[in-house]
Amino acid sequence: MTAPSAATSTDATAPAKSHYVVLDGLRGVAALTVVLFHTLEAYSGGDPTRQIINHGYLAVDFFFLLSGFVVAYAYDDRWGRMRHRAFFLRRLIRLQPMVVLGSLFGAALFYLQAGPLFPKIAATPVWQLLLVMLLGCTVLPLPKAYDVRGWDEIHPLNGPAWSLFYEYVANVAYALVLRHLSPRVLAGLALLAAGLLLDVALRGERRDLIGGWSLDAAGIKVGLARLCYPFIAGMWLMRSGLRLRSRHAFPLCAGLLVVALSVPRLGGTPHHIANGLYDALCVLLLFPLIVALGAGEKRAGGWSLRVARVLGDLSFPLYITHYPLIYVYTAWVVDQRVPPRIGAPVGVALVIVAVVIARLSLTFYDVPVRRWLARRWLGARAPGAALSARADRAAG
Repeated sequence: MTAPSAATSTDATAPAKSHYVVLDGLRGVAALTVVLFHTLEAYSGGDPTRQIINHGYLAVDFFFLLSGFVVAYAYDDRWGRMRHRAFFLRRLIRLQPMVVLGSLFGAALFYLQAGPLFPKIAATPVWQLLLVMLLGCTVLPLPKAYDVRGWDEIHPLNGPAWSLFYEYVANVAYALVLRHLSPRVLAGLALLAAGLLLDVALRGERRDLIGGWSLDAAGIKVGLARLCYPFIAGMWLMRSGLRLRSRHAFPLCAGLLVVALSVPRLGGTPHHIANGLYDALCVLLLFPLIVALGAGEKRAGGWSLRVARVLGDLSFPLYITHYPLIYVYTAWVVDQRVPPRIGAPVGVALVIVAVVIARLSLTFYDVPVRRWLARRWLGARAPGAALSARADRAAG
């Protein structure tokens, strides 16, 4: 069984700026695709060649690319009047409330997952669960001694939080180093990072880009490979001004993204190099093309962009809250050997419930908490601190 491959929020647009609605919507499309990927994974038996929506794990890399683009767009021109403290506070306000909720939600459903698939759960005392939950709220990676599940996750109560840890790593690198670099230097760094990504995709044991959630040398290498090129390339795309215009940018980009994430495993065997090459080409070439197309359309009008707004609002809450449901569903399917004719309707219900939870979390928790934190930490009169209902969902 493959460990989680969720991604992270990349919506960091400053309240005073318009933001890329198409890119918001693509984040939502990827979020829904990953939920489906994780739901269907229960029937793959750990065999990647049997996985439906096979390359859903690449959404992580797509999100890191979006993150580099949007963080640079939101903050590059603010450093003359914004110090490091304000930047880090804004990122904490944007990301941390949902990280905390995800850890609490994961703890609430933890003992419902006990069984042969997760034998360590039944032996986990409540005090240890509470400790892991509190540590998970910090998003700091947990060593294997705290693995209460058995999947070697740095956040065993809510696996997708691993990508949030790397998002923070990228934010620190941006604030301290990357923001100072010219587009030419960023392009050079992106080429070097592309070499690391190719090494993992083509020469790694798996011949793919799955991984990054383990706190060991191999897991850290994969995590950094998946982070560095997309994030730096996203920054370069924003600063270079490369935009490709299309009259129907959102449906075109959404279609390209869904197809890319759904292509069957290539090569016919679990570790064929053809699949690694496909993964690398998606991240190195196709995803930047999709972002350049999406960034070419900023007009807020038409049905497709209204859909994009809704999906963009849901994307981060959906990512960070859906996986505890996946743990429960996967344990049920695997432990009880549930046939697809019974499991499929439950899987559909899971997706619907995940979307509802994301919407409720956004409306009644994430937005109010971020608004309160912005007033408390940034000051009611600080630029961008008094957030509108729409801007609050997109604020960094």
